[in-house]
Amino acid sequence: MRNNRRLRWAAVPIAATLTLVLAGCTQAQLNGFLPGFIEGESPATNHTERVSGLWVTSWIVLLVVGVITWGLTIWAVIAYRRRKGQTGLPVQLRYNMPIEVFYTIVPLILVLGFFAFTARDQAEIEKRFTADEVDVKVEVIAKQWAWDFNYVNEDVYSPGIQAQLDENGPAGSVDQAALPTLYLPVGANVELELESRDVIHSFWVVDFLYKKDMFPGKTNYMSFVPEREGTFAGKCAELCGEYHSLMLFNVEVVSQAEYDDYIQSLRDAGQEGQLSTEYDRNQNLPGTGAPELKEEHEAE
Repeated sequence: MRNNRRLRWAAVPIAATLTLVLAGCTQAQLNGFLPGFIEGESPATNHTERVSGLWVTSWIVLLVVGVITWGLTIWAVIAYRRRKGQTGLPVQLRYNMPIEVFYTIVPLILVLGFFAFTARDQAEIEKRFTADEVDVKVEVIAKQWAWDFNYVNEDVYSPGIQAQLDENGPAGSVDQAALPTLYLPVGANVELELESRDVIHSFWVVDFLYKKDMFPGKTNYMSFVPEREGTFAGKCAELCGEYHSLMLFNVEVVSQAEYDDYIQSLRDAGQEGQLSTEYDRNQNLPGTGAPELKEEHEAE
């Protein structure tokens, strides 16, 4: 009875301390210090909080498991240490059925729980908008070592070049104005078609907390809603060759009016139509039926 009272009294300051600590957390701390969040503003996309929640919850569970494991380990070391005057091995315990069941069931519950929540969130993030729901459709074409953007519904395009050094800035800095830039209207249902011209690339907008690989000959998709205006840094996250580190881009999330003005600027620049992946260097590989290879074979 006395022990129960002591435990209750010990729990009061612990609970009070946890309440104060959690109440004092900033937005960044509550979201595991992940990018994509600004105090008092909307997350970068409609999926950002979901990814953050999965990340933070996983760490909380793992830390709890770690504390319990460390506590049991330390307790066993202290409780079953060799006392003064003792010799030989301590009493050997085995076949403790309750403990063995515990060590089997708890990890199984954890693994199934992590799998269930991950599968649920993955299904939601990977869900594509229907054709009627898509407001903006952009074909993103990766190439060594830059990005092209086809605005499908508007039938205009924006070609890109790899990052250029800024001669007027600090040593090694990049000219941000020369980077390929993808424009998206805030609050719109966006679908990206991800294509690659040559090798495997990976489309990664850091603040979106999500990336997806791009394979030659295969189209991948991303569907999301950008929820905050601003400039978001992007890069290729798959080692793709010599200038991989310069395969950078920006995403500009703007108002609908600014987006319309940008589309019109592409038309005014004569950039109407759609770029294609026809310059894929893989067409020159054996077995692809490239004309020049076929002619050489017939000549032999």
